[in-house]
Amino acid sequence: MKNTALLVIDVQESFKHRDYWYDYGFSDYEARQNRLIDAVRAQGGTIVFILHHEDRGVFSVESGFVRLMDFLHKQDEDKVFNKRVHNALLDSGLHEWLQAQSITKLLVSGLRTEQCCETTTRVGSDLGYEVDFVVDATHTFTMKNQFTGETVSEEALKQHSCMVLQDRFANVRMVGDYE
Repeated sequence: MKNTALLVIDVQESFKHRDYWYDYGFSDYEARQNRLIDAVRAQGGTIVFILHHEDRGVFSVESGFVRLMDFLHKQDEDKVFNKRVHNALLDSGLHEWLQAQSITKLLVSGLRTEQCCETTTRVGSDLGYEVDFVVDATHTFTMKNQFTGETVSEEALKQHSCMVLQDRFANVRMVGDYE
């Protein structure tokens, strides 16, 4: 995994202060995320954490919540980048840093599956990286479809991301594929 970076996207305290936050399934996600971090580290891959910033609210620096969640297996040598857009690669300096490190493959994980993780996967593919979307090391929350009123489950959102990414932008993988 010499030329591989694991991106841990937006796993930050800010989410716990949004109205859609709930703990359902989160402890399982925590365990899988850390298993992936540990496996990639053990195989010599690079670990990169990304934090999302906004000008106002719980994603603003002033809120005090723009910090990694405590459960993460972060080490001092792991890099941390800050972003203001939905993808982790552009406007953060991350793409340029990855290029300087000769990173050619990305493993995408973090919060939210269908938003920043999926967007980073698409942009990474467009920039020429080989991308693995590690779906069980992503997490999301139930959403309500504003057009139909239907409630869309976390699992349905994840399956949709897998369907649109596989063989187009990424290889969809599971944490166990790296252990």
